[in-house]
Amino acid sequence: MIQKFTISRDDTLYHAWPDVALTPAGKLICIFAECTHHGDRSYTRIMLTESTDRGRTWTPKRPLSEPLRKQVATDVHWNCARITALRNGQLVAVVDRIAGPGEGSDRGEQSNWLWFSADAGHTWTGPHPTPVQGIVPNKVTDLRDGRWLLAAHTIVPGPEPREWIERGWFSSDQGRSWSAPVTIAASRELKLCEGSVLELPGGELVCFLRENSFTGLDCYKTISRDGGRTWHGPYRMPIPGCHRPVAGRLQSGAILITHRYLQGGKGWTGWWTQNTFAAWTTEASCLATERAEAQVRIRPLDFDRSPHSDCGYTGWVQFPDGEIYVVNYIVDDAPNAQIRGYALWEEDFILR
Repeated sequence: MIQKFTISRDDTLYHAWPDVALTPAGKLICIFAECTHHGDRSYTRIMLTESTDRGRTWTPKRPLSEPLRKQVATDVHWNCARITALRNGQLVAVVDRIAGPGEGSDRGEQSNWLWFSADAGHTWTGPHPTPVQGIVPNKVTDLRDGRWLLAAHTIVPGPEPREWIERGWFSSDQGRSWSAPVTIAASRELKLCEGSVLELPGGELVCFLRENSFTGLDCYKTISRDGGRTWHGPYRMPIPGCHRPVAGRLQSGAILITHRYLQGGKGWTGWWTQNTFAAWTTEASCLATERAEAQVRIRPLDFDRSPHSDCGYTGWVQFPDGEIYVVNYIVDDAPNAQIRGYALWEEDFILR
């Protein structure tokens, strides 16, 4: 059975878009945004909370960033935060800062900033600028060859249908300098965004992508076999209605992808995002270029009962003993969105 825990709840503010990292000593660090509302970014700030008991209890939230207060639409606001436990023992957080009304505009600022911690999240330095242009960044992917990959998406201005593009920047010196952008996925027919890059044991890179037409289309993926220099696809992955996939490799070798499920249709009062799912799949399925060649088991993580439901941006880690811990934002029984945690095991997907 999946266990659920409250990570952070403040009924006066909207808590959303979390991610989580696991330190070598076993501490969980959850990062998230607090704001006025999903559709109102007049106040935004990036927050942190920690757990030393495997996510059962959490410290009071504390700020990572300075607050931003949007007075006019062209002012900037903080958006989605991600966090990575690096191989060198450091933690790195990335946050996009964007301008525009509501969630932002593709014609305004779309910058990305880094914070670093060398003491397991106790203190942080930053924000440090990057050349990455785009929104909803993937977490910094710490590749086995020593490079970092940071990806984000944008919509190219121009006549309709406009091109949606996911791009990646590489760093070979731990974020001090970055390469020119590489196109990971681009389409005028599909609205591809919010990529999650997974490095497989054979060296292949797979980027799983949200399709943003709000019609319930599958997850899409692109594949690189040359270290990210060139990418092929997009290919369909049999994960219907997949928004904001978060992919990683389990200790067993299986692949876990947590995601929002959005079926499309007329929608529902509020944000009509009611379900958070988790998909269990295989390396061979990730590399399959035909939908019918991929195997996936999908199970629900949570359902948002609120008439103003909003949920489904996730992050997850796996403890050395195999337990999986997922973080998610959800409204459910709160007046504003809260951050919730889930403890589960691979046996919840398949018995061995």
